[in-house]
Amino acid sequence: MLKILIPTITLIPTITMCKPTQLWYTPLIHSMLISLLSLQLFNPTSHPTMNFSNPYLATDQVSTPLIILSCWLTPLMILASQNHLSTEPLSRKRTFIITAVLLQTLLIMTFSATDLMMFFVLFEATLIPTLMMITRWGNQMERLNAGTYFLFYTLIGSLPLLIALLSLHSNTNSLYILTMQLNPPTMTNTWTNSMWLLAMLSAFMIKMPLYGLHLWLPKAHVEAPIAGSMILAAILLKLGGYGIIRIMLTTSFLSKTTHYPFMILALWGIIMTSLICLRQTDLKSLIAYSSVSHMGLVTTATLTQTEWAYTGAMTLMIAHGLTSSMLFCLANTNYERIHSRTLLLTQNMQLLLPLMSMWWLLASLTNMALPPTINLMGELTIITSLFNWSNATIIITGLGTLITATYTLHMFSSTQWGELPQHIKTITPTHTREHLIMTLHTLPMMLLMLKPELIWGPFH
Repeated sequence: MLKILIPTITLIPTITMCKPTQLWYTPLIHSMLISLLSLQLFNPTSHPTMNFSNPYLATDQVSTPLIILSCWLTPLMILASQNHLSTEPLSRKRTFIITAVLLQTLLIMTFSATDLMMFFVLFEATLIPTLMMITRWGNQMERLNAGTYFLFYTLIGSLPLLIALLSLHSNTNSLYILTMQLNPPTMTNTWTNSMWLLAMLSAFMIKMPLYGLHLWLPKAHVEAPIAGSMILAAILLKLGGYGIIRIMLTTSFLSKTTHYPFMILALWGIIMTSLICLRQTDLKSLIAYSSVSHMGLVTTATLTQTEWAYTGAMTLMIAHGLTSSMLFCLANTNYERIHSRTLLLTQNMQLLLPLMSMWWLLASLTNMALPPTINLMGELTIITSLFNWSNATIIITGLGTLITATYTLHMFSSTQWGELPQHIKTITPTHTREHLIMTLHTLPMMLLMLKPELIWGPFH
């Protein structure tokens, strides 16, 4: 664990001291090496349950895929931000890359924390670098408003979580995850315990986000710079799913009735946000709403608490992380050329950027869970486990899948085909850097199709 964490921390002084001409290459190569080094954590023999580097940090099969995804995304963020930061002075470029590295460090520590209180502190600490990215390097004037939404939604949810953790500590005298997994505190179905569970889940539900608590997400995505959108969609939403899985595995409730309102909201949200996607005019907003729809499936799956559902949730989290990040990168390549995210103004891109059109097709197909992608494996596993839990859910999940395919095709057709807008006379050709970003998003997805059990977690 430390062999990933220490090089990541030493990257911060490296960025401050490297020459201006090498500012992009040094952190890029360094972080790419760290991400390749992190692949060692996949070795299943080293951690059948938990792999300890010290008493405070440990990885297991739930946290390992998410840590590797965090490491993999940092070099992609640095690559994608080069054009966005080209006009900034040198000191601000350094600050931006340091913020990205700091966020990676906090995420690695959050996913590998062995104590629930330490997890809470690190979970909240990830808010600061993300907020800096959105409010300082965002594209539009509304970015401060978006940052305020993001900050207050997160803080409102985190206070009940802190109270719940403190009350749990006073009852069990320990918040150490391993101890609690060996002897989970059993909760009876009293009013107090129901409130405790509600407080426990609130912060994670906002982070997911659950439909109804999702208003901060489209705002944050639309205003964030490309690196902010990538890390928000790929990792920060997964913190919620990871938190719910951890809480569910360490506490055992005798009754599941408290989960039902959340599950109904999440399932209803799948259909509602998919329908919202159909009438979006803003490309980034469309991708952001599709994230809410996909994470609704993950929320419902984690609350059913079956092994199949957990496996599906883990798979879909990783699959969605790579897919949505790739879609945001594609939306950004259009934005950098046309300086608009309106779907009507970005038509017939296939004629101007034919190779980029291939990446659009690949990303769209994975977003609508075409076989044999890992997105399909995750969605099918979740839908099957939900059907076993209640037969009626097949109507909602089936309808959700249908609308997902519809809005994805709508997004693809409206950006790639149609009438070429009159105002576009010339356009910058695509760069090798952009194709490299897309390749590094697609490659893990393709490889995981061959060996999906790496991201199934310990549940299969």
